[in-house]
Amino acid sequence: MRKRLFRSRSGEGYPMVIAVTLCLLMLFLVIAEYFRVNIIVQGVRDAVQQAVIATVNENYDDVYHSVREGYAAGWFPEGDGEWFESIDAGDIYGNLSYILGLTTDGEFYMKYAGNELEYTLSDLSVRISNNSLASGQSEGYLATAALHLTVPMSFAGKLLPPAQLDLRVDAKYVPKF
Repeated sequence: MRKRLFRSRSGEGYPMVIAVTLCLLMLFLVIAEYFRVNIIVQGVRDAVQQAVIATVNENYDDVYHSVREGYAAGWFPEGDGEWFESIDAGDIYGNLSYILGLTTDGEFYMKYAGNELEYTLSDLSVRISNNSLASGQSEGYLATAALHLTVPMSFAGKLLPPAQLDLRVDAKYVPKF
């Protein structure tokens, strides 16, 4: 009698099914963590954009004088015919704290989800580019904000090195008239 090379025994496929299920579960966890970080980055970027736009719009009163007089953006006339540059950098961290519900610890602004740290913001820098006086055209002015975002990451209950990103947001004020 001849032996069969491949025999089918009941239950031989269970280890393979378990291995494939565990691999799919791990892949799902990696994808879920990626989307969590992506959602946080988009939310922070949108909030920074909103705060920078609010700061730029707060400067409308100084822009009006120069547009009315036919000059550039943030210049303000004094009574003796002199002009001086008038730019307000605003309170972007204050706006972000209000929009995102941040808490502060020295130079870091943190967002907590319950008792767990969700992300940290730091190193905010704001640069506002103003047109030169009597430039002949009013292109408005550009506000650029850059900050550092740190998002703690974990996989299967273990902490991994955090995702560290530098975000840059631009907003431009152009007078309508």
